[in-house]
This record gives sequence, structure tokens and C-alpha cells, in this order.
Amino acid sequence: MENRTTAWSAVDFYKRLTEKNKLAQSKHFAFVRVSGLKGVEEAVAKMQSTPNFIMVADNAAGYTELDPTPHIRQMNTVFIAMRHKLGDMDARQRCLDTIKEINRQFCSKLLMQRTLLQENAQYLDPRINLQEAPSALIPGTAVCMFEVAVDTFVDMSYKPEEWDD
Repeated sequence: MENRTTAWSAVDFYKRLTEKNKLAQSKHFAFVRVSGLKGVEEAVAKMQSTPNFIMVADNAAGYTELDPTPHIRQMNTVFIAMRHKLGDMDARQRCLDTIKEINRQFCSKLLMQRTLLQENAQYLDPRINLQEAPSALIPGTAVCMFEVAVDTFVDMSYKPEEWDD
């Protein structure tokens, strides 16, 4: 079995979605590539003139599954954040409603991407759990996050020519 896959990039995918989505553009969302939760805090602190963000952590987590069918799972965390007036819970709720709608629209594109991935022996985990981050994470900012996981099936057959046994 030949590995004919090209690695899927959550960073590239969500960057394109941010640039092309009408709601994200109308609300002035900026795309930011970050490295983990600390990177999210740093990005928001550095970009005081940008009110809203879609951030993808480039430090993908994952694992290799050996049973029953060998595959590698890559997981990327996506953060969607909107600033609001500190302490204004109504504004915060409006931000969360917008974030949830952007996530819904992004998932509609992800469904189409799922078919393309399957054609390349890659499989999107259909469970995408949107979680609201605590408001203390970044005061005055509503943040939701979710993970996107893609499994790539690989040939793990033993090949004697790869070893000095």
C-alpha cells in the first residue's frame, strides 16, 4: 500500500475561511497563527487595533494508532475571539452568538472538506466540540475553542530493507 496522502493543514484551511467568510469579514476578524494558549494571549495583547480573531494553533497534537487499522491523528485547536466592553454581559453574549454562527458557517465548509479529505485517505473526526473559554482568560474578550482532528491511514507493514537486523 502506497502512502499517497498530502498532509492537511488546519492553519491554511482556517486562514482561507477567515478571508472568504462574509460574516467574519463584516465583523473584521483577523486570522492569526499561534502556538498554544499562551500564543493566543500574546496575539491578543499585541493586536490592540484588531477587535476580533480566528486563531489556529500550529503545534498540532496527535498520536499514532496501531490497532485495528494503523493511522496517525493530527489535532489542531481553533480559537475564535471577539472583544467587548469589559463587564458588559449583554455585549459578551452578542459576541458569543456571533462566534457560534461563524463556527456553524465554518463547519458547513468543513463538511465539504471532509469529502475531499476522504478521497485522499484522510478522515475528519465528525465530533467538533465548541467550548466557551472562561471570561477571565482574556478580560473583555469572548473566546470559544474547538479541536479539529484528521486521521491519516498509513502503511505500517514491516519492511526488512529498512533495518540492519
